Amino acid sequence: MPPASSGASATHAVALTPSSPDSDPLKSTESTTPHDTRMAPGGPGFRRMSFALFLAGVATFALLYSTQALLPLISADLGASASTASWTVSAATGALALFVLPLSALSERYGRRTLMTVSLTVAVAVGLLVPFAPNVGVLIALRAVQGAALAGLPASAMAYLAEEVRPKALVAAIGMFVAGNSIGGMSGRIVTGWAAQAWGWRWALAVVGLLAVAAALAFRALLPAPRHFTPGTLSPKSLARTVRSHLSNPLLCRLYAIGALFMTVFGAVYTVIGYRLTEGPFSLPQGVIGSIFLVYLVGTVSSAAAGKLVARLGRRGALYLAVSTTAGGLLLSLSTSLGLVLLGLVLITAGFFAGHAVASSSVSRTATTGRAQASALYQSAYYVGSSVGGTLGAMAFHAGGWGGTVSLGILAVLGVVSITLYGSRVARVERVTAARTA
Repeated sequence: MPPASSGASATHAVALTPSSPDSDPLKSTESTTPHDTRMAPGGPGFRRMSFALFLAGVATFALLYSTQALLPLISADLGASASTASWTVSAATGALALFVLPLSALSERYGRRTLMTVSLTVAVAVGLLVPFAPNVGVLIALRAVQGAALAGLPASAMAYLAEEVRPKALVAAIGMFVAGNSIGGMSGRIVTGWAAQAWGWRWALAVVGLLAVAAALAFRALLPAPRHFTPGTLSPKSLARTVRSHLSNPLLCRLYAIGALFMTVFGAVYTVIGYRLTEGPFSLPQGVIGSIFLVYLVGTVSSAAAGKLVARLGRRGALYLAVSTTAGGLLLSLSTSLGLVLLGLVLITAGFFAGHAVASSSVSRTATTGRAQASALYQSAYYVGSSVGGTLGAMAFHAGGWGGTVSLGILAVLGVVSITLYGSRVARVERVTAARTA
């Protein structure tokens, strides 16, 4: 999938409805009628919708990764190794990956807003129980339940946006949701870091739970009622047929793999970074380590700017830029200079969130039917990548130190490059074939 020229218009660059399963999305166009009642920037409800889903993203990531910055403290208090403690993160993301597809089917029947509300309610309730876990086994089990509950939110949010927002504004709207993810991940880790330093890791998790309660209430109050949702059925055969259709689409499968590989890098780096920074030569206290996650603000900016990147570089160009930025950050993080390590984290975060925003919005625009299932499959792949990255990253750190974790990340980055180059070749062959038959 070669990048579009810099002179391509934004409309041309963001169109993504292929005429065939493996067609070049940059060659498709999509228009809206003058009577299009879907939301657009400056129109009624758009700001409320954007802020509501931003808050949903905040709550989701704050809860989902609430234990990540606390892993060294959990290891010390509960007598767990780094690889065992990492399961408090991996169990949540793994359960989310497992349940996101069946829960997306419920959203087709009962509505996106309803399922998102129920998911956040259950996840918040479990989050208030997590601080009372008596041992690491119970903690991992509660985190798995919490991840399963959160599974109803990401795919439903993507489907809601695809149905309620005009096509030209979709990348920006999804970028805001992803930006909420980055703010949630950042604020959750900063809050837990300082709260844990003052009162311990259990109180830190309690504070995150209370913040998520406030975000969930505001989300439900602000999100506009859907106007373009049509209830479907819960037929297992119909669901299986839709899933098979998506998995037989080579373009969607490439996007799923790209999301999983990006998240493998991110999961590995942020699961292990706390252990690295508590050791020499850094030996940082827990509160300072939590503050390191301020670099998530870079992810907020890069994900929200994904639409502009696509307009200037094309989707593949934006992906190449994201993957190059991520790789550069991984290499910089090998330094023993704290400043260079932080710069590396900045680049990794910027590259990841930009790549995720581009890939996830591409899925929403590529699937013309069964959008919730298409988004659910992307989310499954994405969170499998997080779970695998967190576990393998911890194992690599145990075996080879930070260099082992970076090596895992570089392998995942090379996977993204390979998939994107293959997509470029497929698109080039299709153009040549079309020219010959024209």
